Amino acid sequence: MPIDYPSRIPLARLPTPLQPLDRLTEKYSTPHGGPRLWVKRDDLTESGMSGNKLRKLEFIAGAAREGGCDTLITCGGIQSNHCRTTALVGARLGMRVQLILRGEHSGTSDGNLLVDQLAGASCAFYSPREYFSRQAELFDYWRDFYQQRGHRALCIPTGASDGLGIWGYISGAEELLGDCREAGFEPGQIVCATGSGGTQAGLTLGCYLLGASTRVTGFAVCDSAEYFQEKVRQDVAEWADGREGGVDPAALDVNVNADYIGPGYAIAEEPVYRTIAEVANLEGILLDPVYTGKAFHGLLQELHRGSYQGCENLVFVHTGGHFGLFPHREHFGFLQ
Repeated sequence: MPIDYPSRIPLARLPTPLQPLDRLTEKYSTPHGGPRLWVKRDDLTESGMSGNKLRKLEFIAGAAREGGCDTLITCGGIQSNHCRTTALVGARLGMRVQLILRGEHSGTSDGNLLVDQLAGASCAFYSPREYFSRQAELFDYWRDFYQQRGHRALCIPTGASDGLGIWGYISGAEELLGDCREAGFEPGQIVCATGSGGTQAGLTLGCYLLGASTRVTGFAVCDSAEYFQEKVRQDVAEWADGREGGVDPAALDVNVNADYIGPGYAIAEEPVYRTIAEVANLEGILLDPVYTGKAFHGLLQELHRGSYQGCENLVFVHTGGHFGLFPHREHFGFLQ
């Protein structure tokens, strides 16, 4: 069925490539076979703004412009890919950006935080306890701060994951399925990292709306499988609210694997770093320890367990995040 998209501002370089991972496929094939591995290179949506967040921000920026906003306010960790992308989007569109960041600034800027500052975003730092306990209050404070100075702000939730941001990966699912058709197959599985739920929600809803039989699985990098199943359905419910012929979120097959989170969000163990090195060595692709590295490590472990028997083609959606790789440089001592 045709999808009627809302206003958007083209920011990403689309379509991103769909690329076979033949060396990894050969290495991880089992005596019983297994799927051919592919990667959807959404790490190439744009250079500095690269990653999955840019697809969502196209629609959020469209809504901001329609609403007469000149300021974007959002939140995330100090090494948030979403905050970095929002900072660069704001710079490109001539909008102010206020970031509500979780964690204490050490005084040294690296990775995504360095890019935030280069892009001219205003950064406010809060302890994790204050960040989580006062998040709604902090958004209100900064929105009022800018309003008192004659500016109109749009507040963007964590990861741009809500009923508006979900449009980014409804569109992304349509693009991905079209890529696969051109390559001569329909994917049995689409796999992505799940950190705020919005990318998985868009892919799941997009495949549903387009009538694809593809199963979407998110590898959680924080929280529980139950949390993300509920979060995906909340985003879909918000998207469907007031829409004719809306989707019943309970009818969606929401698959989350939370077995590879490790010690916690943004904390990885050596096997994840070794997976990152292996993928770079075999395929020339950079993953990060927070999102894609954990998800791809989980994917390889599930391949080894034979979890994808019967699936001929599996597509991993590379959601970007390579700037977040560099603050973890000390964990790659095994390369010396």
